[in-house]
Amino acid sequence: MRTGIFGILACAMLAGLTVGPPAVRAADIYDAAVQHAGRSPEDLERDKLEHPAEVLRLSGIKPGMQVIDVLAGGGYYSELLSHVVGPKGHVLLLNNAAYDHWSTDNGGFEKRLADHRLPNVEHHTADLEHLDLPDHSADALILIKVYHDLYWVDPKPNAIWPKMNTSAVLDQLARVLKPGGILLIEDHSAKPGTGSADASSLHRIDEAYTIKDFEKRGFKLVGKSDVLRRPDDQRTLLSYEGPGLGKTDRFVLVFHKE
Repeated sequence: MRTGIFGILACAMLAGLTVGPPAVRAADIYDAAVQHAGRSPEDLERDKLEHPAEVLRLSGIKPGMQVIDVLAGGGYYSELLSHVVGPKGHVLLLNNAAYDHWSTDNGGFEKRLADHRLPNVEHHTADLEHLDLPDHSADALILIKVYHDLYWVDPKPNAIWPKMNTSAVLDQLARVLKPGGILLIEDHSAKPGTGSADASSLHRIDEAYTIKDFEKRGFKLVGKSDVLRRPDDQRTLLSYEGPGLGKTDRFVLVFHKE
């Protein structure tokens, strides 16, 4: 019996395997951002669905960076990014007028930023087709569950959502990001091969289409994660309300601008 154990250990060493319990990953800046004191109960509850530490860790966003949270809404990720980039970094909570109007999570961005609570976060409202931001001014951009909205056409006659020239918006984002900069995208998966067709009806978009959309603008895919995958999602339900809410398959992609 003793010889057998030694034999197993020897084989494991020759194979380069680790014998014993798996190593525990040390806490890092992304865990610290999620665990930061003063986050709202609503945000802490949302963490269970979003897995934000894993998503931000994949991006590689670091302290001192200038980051734009595109169509950030109420700023759930903007607050987390504020702790990641630290006092020498800066986060632009960027909305258009419609997203300002819809900003309701945790009371909206106004409550989140009140009393200089996040001093390195700045709210800005802009027309995404004509961003009034300098060339190459951002180290990183994130689009969390909003990329499909660039293709969304609201059929209501009194809609506040503008019909966008998506190509112009993406060109603006590419212009603002520095060469070598980081682009993090998370969105609700549509069925393969559907392109942007489900953006209006289901608020979903095809992952392969997303990759091509950014690759043709000089972005290189460098990472992806399955942390938000839901194999049980048939990709036929509306993503943001009803039975599909919180149960969608989501892809997470990281690009670097070439």
